[in-house]
Amino acid sequence: MRTRSGLAVAALSMAAGVLVALILVVGRADQPRGLLDGAPGATPQPGAADGATVPPDVTVIAQLSHDVPRFTAPDEGARDGVVPGSWRGAPSALPLIDSRPGWLRVRVAQRPNFSTAWIRATDARLVSSSYRIAIDVQAKRLRLFDHGKVTLDAPAGVGTPDDPTPTGEFFLALFAPPPGPGYGDFILVTSAHSTSITDWDSSGDAIVGVHGPLGADAEIGDSGAQVSHGCVRLHLSDLAPLRAVPAGSPITISGSPVF
Repeated sequence: MRTRSGLAVAALSMAAGVLVALILVVGRADQPRGLLDGAPGATPQPGAADGATVPPDVTVIAQLSHDVPRFTAPDEGARDGVVPGSWRGAPSALPLIDSRPGWLRVRVAQRPNFSTAWIRATDARLVSSSYRIAIDVQAKRLRLFDHGKVTLDAPAGVGTPDDPTPTGEFFLALFAPPPGPGYGDFILVTSAHSTSITDWDSSGDAIVGVHGPLGADAEIGDSGAQVSHGCVRLHLSDLAPLRAVPAGSPITISGSPVF
């Protein structure tokens, strides 16, 4: 693991007197913004943790409005810290992966990758998303699914051999405004953290984003390319449909990079 500098820095914002840093492996950003209430694709999902049937192509998302206790197991005696109610300046929206009566197991956005926590069901508001993003780093493509149907199949710029795009099960944590030309109208900030970079430009982290091509349109072309430090770059026309995806929606990154 190593640190890198020169391309990405933290965007700083003040929230209740606390300095919040948005760390991206993509560049400098201004204050993050979360999805607005009632965003497309996000609908209330009452009872999802209490035995209600959830379609296989729908993800239940736990929305937090404040810091809540975290537990290693669905047991009050297993408390081991706090799940933050916001992350990088946006409300936490965490995909549900398991439940017990009165309890929810969720993915969390902080390092290490694939971290999970149990929280009390009463500490979250449940909504659902019909969207899912799948990124294949070997095929160098990003696909967007809505209710299990492919609505976007686009070539993608993925990480280089030195700075590969991490693979595994992640989620869309929040949207951030673009730091400059070439990023598109927004950046999707994921819960994935670089596996090769621990500290980008002294920011304290290196988080994978999905954004515009940053001048690599020709390299990405129709078949994708290895052009990034771990982020996923798209043609601007392919990035636009992703704005409908609610925070908390799952992102699967798969495949082995071809060197």
